Amino acid sequence: MYEFAWPYLLVLIIVPLLVTLLSARRSSVAGPALRSGLFDYWQHIQQDQPTHSSKGLLSLLLQWLVWTLLVVALARPQWVGEPVELPASGRDLMVSIDISGSMETPDLQLNGRPVSRLWVVKHLLADFIKEREGDRIGLVLFGEKAYLQTPLTFDLKTISHMLLETEIGLAGSSSTAIGDGIGLAVKRLKERPAENRVLILLTDGQNKSGALTPIEAAKLAKHAGITIYTIGVGADEMIIRDTLFRTERKVNPSEELDEETLTAIADMTGGQYFRARDEQEFRKIYAELDKLEPIEKEREVYRPTSELYYLPASLAALLFLLFILFTSAKRYLINRKESQWI
Repeated sequence: MYEFAWPYLLVLIIVPLLVTLLSARRSSVAGPALRSGLFDYWQHIQQDQPTHSSKGLLSLLLQWLVWTLLVVALARPQWVGEPVELPASGRDLMVSIDISGSMETPDLQLNGRPVSRLWVVKHLLADFIKEREGDRIGLVLFGEKAYLQTPLTFDLKTISHMLLETEIGLAGSSSTAIGDGIGLAVKRLKERPAENRVLILLTDGQNKSGALTPIEAAKLAKHAGITIYTIGVGADEMIIRDTLFRTERKVNPSEELDEETLTAIADMTGGQYFRARDEQEFRKIYAELDKLEPIEKEREVYRPTSELYYLPASLAALLFLLFILFTSAKRYLINRKESQWI
């Protein structure tokens, strides 16, 4: 939309009218109430042409138009775009997810339906990410090795899409490199200048491969000022049915979960360890993370602005130049005609 930075200056448009009215009352006033070089020049020109002629009226209108354009330029017309909301918090948040073979274990439920651990992690985490508007979020996946799935970005839609596309085996499925999963996330986070840098680590096992141990990676995170929240994934109990012998037995599918190391990582970096055994606990954990790392409520908004004062100023200069040339040419012709008669 179009706006004026200094709209109150538009009142100057009526100044020529006031000058004309005051000049008409010279008999009761000692002299013109308001004079300027420009108006004196215009008055001088007007004396050379009939006051009531159509040409004289056209000249007055042209002069007033030039003045109006100059006033409009002085009031600074602007094109103001739609409001743009800037990210508020400046927080960098990396999510490092275990996608080793054990994450395929179907010991959890989502909406009452038995599903794998990774399925629950993906869908509930996607809901959590969608609510983190204002944070830069990145995604690291690890199995036998760790790799960056998505760099830090404000594009939460893309992050959610890439998360939901994640499958077992993308980083190797036979082992778990928790330390490398932390280390790669720390490497990406420490390059950022944000004041608040957070890593959320989700795993269901223990470190069995990789160049870094989880504790070594946690020390790097602490040195870089990165807070790590760890989440241990998996149920404590699972029923295994043998269809051949028609028997059932209870097992602990989370037997290999290294809760001691995950707790140590969180404590070392000022974070917290959470245990996610079912859908309800996952939702509580994400709600708790929202409290621990809250989103800023007040957002900064700006409106892109383009200055347009040069348009009326340029048009006024062009019209004034044409007016001078036309008047000078007319004077020249009149003087030449008068000299021929003498």
